[in-house]
Amino acid sequence: MLQEIYSMIKKRTHNFINDNTTVAGKLFDYLVLLFIFISLIVYALETLPDLNIEQLAILHQIELLLIIFFTIEFFLRLWFAHQPLKYIFSFYGMVDIISVLPYYLHFGFGFSSLRALRIFRIFRALKIVRYNRAIKRFKIAFNIIREEIILFAILTGILLYIVSAGIYHFEHIAQPKLFNSVFHSLWWAVVTLFTVGYGDSYPITLGGKIFTFFVLIIGVSMMMIPAGIFTTALMKAREIEEDEKNKENTASNHSIDKEIDEIS
Repeated sequence: MLQEIYSMIKKRTHNFINDNTTVAGKLFDYLVLLFIFISLIVYALETLPDLNIEQLAILHQIELLLIIFFTIEFFLRLWFAHQPLKYIFSFYGMVDIISVLPYYLHFGFGFSSLRALRIFRIFRALKIVRYNRAIKRFKIAFNIIREEIILFAILTGILLYIVSAGIYHFEHIAQPKLFNSVFHSLWWAVVTLFTVGYGDSYPITLGGKIFTFFVLIIGVSMMMIPAGIFTTALMKAREIEEDEKNKENTASNHSIDKEIDEIS
């Protein structure tokens, strides 16, 4: 009897936590999203310089309530996970842990240096991705172009080295402090190749300026490559997602037809 009651409670709670197709599940998702936003607002308010003791106390009380809620949510998800250890070391599990653990470390040990860890509360913003269906498409798209992204990253690293060595060759003598070595030139290569251009270091020689012109052209062209690849992958991911929905709908229709035939 107790086992049946336990199973029924666990099943209903599981649907409430993980099934966002039901009204209760959607309400729980909206509640979590609301608390995430409140938590981020509280963190921002705590950084205001003119807060008095009473205001800080109110913010700390709100933070405590949020911590209790997120802790309960974490243990419920851990309870319902088919593989609890796998969930803990998954992306969502790590985000859930990091978003609450600094509070308990500071509360338990009382070390003032651990207050810096409270900045990890901003990781609660990452919990929002759990409730966005588009994240699934991004995951599918990334799996499609994973090899292309790795190749692009390798080629980008090689190009950064070549650009660093090139600007070092042109500017080392004219600006020995800014371009003291290839490694010192790497910062200029990064901000120039990715078309950021902070202006903290720039070429003054004719050769360096001409070299920079070609680097900028390459940088602008290079930024278009991953954007095009990822856009194509997202389109494929959407097609895959639609195919899966069509298959599920077809299977559901077949199941309904079968039940109707059995009743007839």
